[in-house]
Order: sequence, then structure tokens, then C-alpha cells
Amino acid sequence: MGKSTDIILYQAEWCPYCARIRSKLDDLLLDYRIVSVPRDKNQRTMVEAISGQRSIPVLVDGDVVLDDEASTLAYLDERYGREQ
Repeated sequence: MGKSTDIILYQAEWCPYCARIRSKLDDLLLDYRIVSVPRDKNQRTMVEAISGQRSIPVLVDGDVVLDDEASTLAYLDERYGREQ
């Protein structure tokens, strides 16, 4: 069992960027919740309400909302990559 977090990842299984975020979360042994979103961007109203745009992945960790793969990976390394 991983470290308990409030992380929610809005993603799709077919998305390679999402796969990299899932892999990082798993490598860091973090528990997180996945919300799978529709393939059609026009149907991603929940993602837009959270992040202001409809692209994925979107990671929510408390008050932190990240909508870019590079910044999300950097955040996870900084926040969870070393012993806290």
C-alpha cells in the first residue's frame, strides 16, 4: 500500500502523457484516485471547471491544480520525491 494522498488524476488510458503521470505516481508509491474523462474534448466540462481548459492530464492535489505534464512531474518530484 502506498502513501495516502488526496491526489486526483483526470486522465484517459489511451493518453501517453497521462501514462507518464500514472507511472510517476506509482514509482513514488502514492495512493491516488483516477477520474477517466471522455475522449471528446467537448465533453470534458468537469476538467474545464477544475483547470480552465479541457486537455489532460490534470492533477489535483488539495489546492494545487496542474494541467501540464512537465510541471506535474516536477511538482511530484519536489513534493513527494524525497522523504517528508
